[in-house]
Amino acid sequence: MLFRHADKRLAKVDEDADYKGALSDALVKAFRMRMQAIRAAVNENDLRRLKSLHFEKLKGDRKHQYSMRLNDQFRLIFEIERGDQGNTIVVFGIEDYH
Repeated sequence: MLFRHADKRLAKVDEDADYKGALSDALVKAFRMRMQAIRAAVNENDLRRLKSLHFEKLKGDRKHQYSMRLNDQFRLIFEIERGDQGNTIVVFGIEDYH
């Protein structure tokens, strides 16, 4: 699946194995696992099928965004851009949902 990072710090966490961007080791590990799932998916329906990801559409003024659970407290926030050559997941950030 196509993806890009809207947050440069998260792009670096994803690309540089030694960089943690002030995130805990457990959160970095969970984030990288979610990014692996995104890379392996053919489309967002593959992600929706994996119940362990807790793929959810957000509501209200964020109804254009989605989230996947990283742990009990944090979620990965992203949008899905529709395109002629397939959809692209745009990763916006990690948010505390506790």
